[in-house]
Amino acid sequence: MENTNINNKDTVKPAGKDTDNRKIVFETGEGTAEWYIIDETRINGSNYILVADAPEGDAECMILKDVAPADSKESIYEEIEDDNELDIVAGMFEDALSDTEIVQV
Repeated sequence: MENTNINNKDTVKPAGKDTDNRKIVFETGEGTAEWYIIDETRINGSNYILVADAPEGDAECMILKDVAPADSKESIYEEIEDDNELDIVAGMFEDALSDTEIVQV
């Protein structure tokens, strides 16, 4: 997935452990894609979301970073390319969601 956009930052709020299986719709170069927001975190001033293609059980997931300017009303999410950054953020999500294991492929 390349850059993905959300039209309003206010629509993405921390899902936490008590998520109500909120869906998020991304606009991509190939159309739209629906994912479930599993959790959200902020590390060193950057926002990250963990999304999955299913609300429960085994699912394909992605960790995305918001790269939009701080004053933007629109979030722009990109996959994390730096392996070290991805390991750190994945570890944070695993710690926050004790019943979740993130396997990188």
